[in-house]
Amino acid sequence: MNFISGTYTDQYQLTMAQVYFHNDGEYQDAVFDYFFRKSPFDGGYTIFAGLENLIDILEDLSFSKQDIDYLRTQGFDQKFLQYLKDFKFTGKVYSVNEGDIVFPLRPVVRIEGNIIEAQIIETLLLNILNFQSLIATKASRIRLVAPHQSLIDFGMRRAQGLGSYHASRAAIIGGFDASSHVMAGRDFGIPVSGTMAHSFIQSYNDELTAFRAFAKSRPDDCVLLVDTYNTLKSGVPNAIKVAKEMEEEGYKLNGVRLDSGDLAYLAKRTREILDQEGLEYVKIAASNQLDEFVIKSLLEQGAPIDVMGIGTSLVTGNPDGALDGVYKLAFTKGKARIKLSENKAKVTLPGKKQVFRLRDDQQHLIGADVVTLDDENLVDEMFHPFETDKSLKFPDCQQEPLLKMVMKNGKRLNKVKSLREIQKYSKERLAELPLEFKRFDNPHIYKIGLSKKLTDLRNRLISEEKRKQ
Repeated sequence: MNFISGTYTDQYQLTMAQVYFHNDGEYQDAVFDYFFRKSPFDGGYTIFAGLENLIDILEDLSFSKQDIDYLRTQGFDQKFLQYLKDFKFTGKVYSVNEGDIVFPLRPVVRIEGNIIEAQIIETLLLNILNFQSLIATKASRIRLVAPHQSLIDFGMRRAQGLGSYHASRAAIIGGFDASSHVMAGRDFGIPVSGTMAHSFIQSYNDELTAFRAFAKSRPDDCVLLVDTYNTLKSGVPNAIKVAKEMEEEGYKLNGVRLDSGDLAYLAKRTREILDQEGLEYVKIAASNQLDEFVIKSLLEQGAPIDVMGIGTSLVTGNPDGALDGVYKLAFTKGKARIKLSENKAKVTLPGKKQVFRLRDDQQHLIGADVVTLDDENLVDEMFHPFETDKSLKFPDCQQEPLLKMVMKNGKRLNKVKSLREIQKYSKERLAELPLEFKRFDNPHIYKIGLSKKLTDLRNRLISEEKRKQ
């Protein structure tokens, strides 16, 4: 989005950047890792989303005159502001492919650059990747329970402000078909879909007149909202009258939408009534507080719903609301760095790293990724991140490197991928994941392990830091 500039950040990023600047930070290389500690929704996986947007923004990231003037009022000194006038991100970005399945504790993105650049982009990176990955994961869970239905993002009006824009994009990556968000449709090539509001019907003296006016205006894509007054006594019968009139004009009613009441019961009765009138082709759409659990229940009850509009639950990432992705320093001044914590799960992984996905000789996932140092090639054993007496050997596994350079010298290295390309890739990668990792209740835990070399480095740095205390 074109309002994003270098000031799209937390104030302390710039405060730290100014200190770095006055201490030759321009010449201090740094490596930061983006990762998260827990998959959302108590699930067994996360869909990585937002990378293409991040790359686009990083390529053009700068500070405008308005930015500089504002920062001057915030007490930043003139020499630092002069540096920001010419600021560009000139570093490297290594990342997994957008749309891939990712798991806690292992690096998802690696940033290499001078420490000022790497620090300034932290908040921007977390804002984009955390949110879109959360929404893409929610969308994928809904797609898992509704593999044959058309899924439409209806969430713009309930989203947290402008978050709806990227939520619509992320929903497509997670498996949705369309969105009601017109600007997102324009900018991302998303099919745009929508019907009518109850207010449209109320604005006419009667429901049938409203339906006829709408059908006349949109004969090729007409979906009628049938629950404004009484779904079965008024809405569906009037929709049938309009459908018959449309047939006489050479058109077909596309569908009817249910937006309240007992959706399973109403969908069944509506289907029976439509079929009795020879309108088997008319689809049934449903909306109103749908999520993966409600949808699962509706379909288990045999509700003949063809199209589902999902709003609040999708675009707010309900019930989690956020992915806890973090951005941690791993290397600078020629040395691996570590952050300690009394909580073992918060001790970071030092050094430049690579991640390998493990497959058996039939190319099936074994349910494990191993994190190694960047200069390691193939390893045959991994160790538990926190319980180093636990290990797993895999001498015959094929190892797929996941972190690939996508930016160099601040420039994109690959052509822009379309949303449909990313969606297709995500669908293929998720299909490889065994069902036990995708179930909603107590999913199997995907193993993340460390190579011996990385384990030894971390243990050494822990010991060194403790001796300093």
